[in-house]
Amino acid sequence: MYLLSKDLVFPPVELANKDGLLAVGGDLSLERLILAYKSGIFPWYNPGEPIIWYSPKERMVLFPKDLKISKSMRQLIKKNKFKVTFNQNFEAVISNCKTIEREGQGGTWITDEMQEAYIKLHKQGIAKSVEVWLENELVGGLYGVDLGTVFCGESMFSKVSNTSKLAFIYLVQKLEKENYKLIDCQVYNPHLESLGADEISREEFLTYL
Repeated sequence: MYLLSKDLVFPPVELANKDGLLAVGGDLSLERLILAYKSGIFPWYNPGEPIIWYSPKERMVLFPKDLKISKSMRQLIKKNKFKVTFNQNFEAVISNCKTIEREGQGGTWITDEMQEAYIKLHKQGIAKSVEVWLENELVGGLYGVDLGTVFCGESMFSKVSNTSKLAFIYLVQKLEKENYKLIDCQVYNPHLESLGADEISREEFLTYL
């Protein structure tokens, strides 16, 4: 594991350990975050810990053409019960992702520092959000980092059943029309696997960046 200095540099991702842990320290400046994502690296740590940077050996991704929409989700979309928007309330989305209670998790990995950093990324047009509304209430959504042809998903939330899936489906369909190569889902997640995501090697993932 490498200790980062103030210099804007990361060690080669091949030096990450078997859990994908690559480096510790540094900061969450716009420049470092952008360099990290473009290098296949992302921050992931708990409150009170130093910043930890990961580059997993196996990367969970979704190629837009592989999106799976279940019969029940197709029916939900057909009902037109929810309104889906893009980049209308990024700060509310990341706040909900931070505070929502998640089954089997004691807390959140989105620290105050991370929240502030991604809001700054959003103001630069780099971090983006999807919102799902029921009438005028925000009931689901997701956010991530947009690299132009690759979208790096960060977190999602649901206050009403299936609304995070709905946000993801609408995002993938939008990105497919815009000729994006893939959506980076970072690490294995059965929720995303059910939507068509799969693991590829870090080496293959880096060829898309």
